[in-house]
Amino acid sequence: MPAPESGRAPEAPPREDDSREMASGLDALETHAPAARPAGRRLLDKAGPPALALGLVLVLWQLAHTLNWSDKLPGPAAVAGELTGAWSDGTLLPAVGHSLLRCLIGFGAAAALGIPLGLLLTRLTLLRTVLGPILTAIQSLPAAALVPVAVIALGNSEGAVYAVVLLGAVPSIAVTVAAAVDQLPPLLLRAGHSMGATGLRGAALVMVPAALPGFISALRQGWTFGWRALMTAELITATPLPGIGEMLAEGNATQSMSLVLASVLLILAVGVLVESALFRPLERRVLRGRGLAGGS
Repeated sequence: MPAPESGRAPEAPPREDDSREMASGLDALETHAPAARPAGRRLLDKAGPPALALGLVLVLWQLAHTLNWSDKLPGPAAVAGELTGAWSDGTLLPAVGHSLLRCLIGFGAAAALGIPLGLLLTRLTLLRTVLGPILTAIQSLPAAALVPVAVIALGNSEGAVYAVVLLGAVPSIAVTVAAAVDQLPPLLLRAGHSMGATGLRGAALVMVPAALPGFISALRQGWTFGWRALMTAELITATPLPGIGEMLAEGNATQSMSLVLASVLLILAVGVLVESALFRPLERRVLRGRGLAGGS
């Protein structure tokens, strides 16, 4: 006898319309890369807003000078003349080069010390309890308070300048790295631990890659603190190789507002250049690799 049929009705084969609807739904979920824009348009989008802001500042500056809002405020032409004169007599490029070299060396040393120190703070509770408040306190100190300490300890020398840069940058990098690691999801660390990624292996394969955007923020902040500390150190100390800070000190000594403003513009220009050429592209690349930023 034939086996009795079950009470469940046989499933109907999928219809062609259902398959097409499902395929269209899946296609709608796909992320499509934006269409590539012309190179000229991309350049305009990037350079247009900063150029417009710079032009507005120059117009307002010239207007304030023309209306004589302050008898000590020079016009943009006078400041440009100071920069042109420093270029002509061969002092502009060496000053910028000396300051950049000092900050690059100090920043490299600060990164080499600050990143491992920040990682250690997240692994050793006792070390964080002891050093955490000290690093935060040093980070809050103005660089002008660090210069006399460095000069008395190391003399009026390049070593004192580098010490000020390190004291300004290392605490910032270490504290920011520790904060970036603290914000990692615990489930991610436990998953890596369960797969054998422990100790240095876990730090190299799980912790550091996951916290990489935070590391870039730490380096950016360390550069900013180091650059500001360097300018303060060059302004106060006397070093054999003059930098931008010495130009600023010379303008202050001679009461030349145009030279002071020219030095300030150089300091700002270097900061913007480093941010635009180094940290912003690096951050964009890391975020894009994680699908957190669209292509540009």
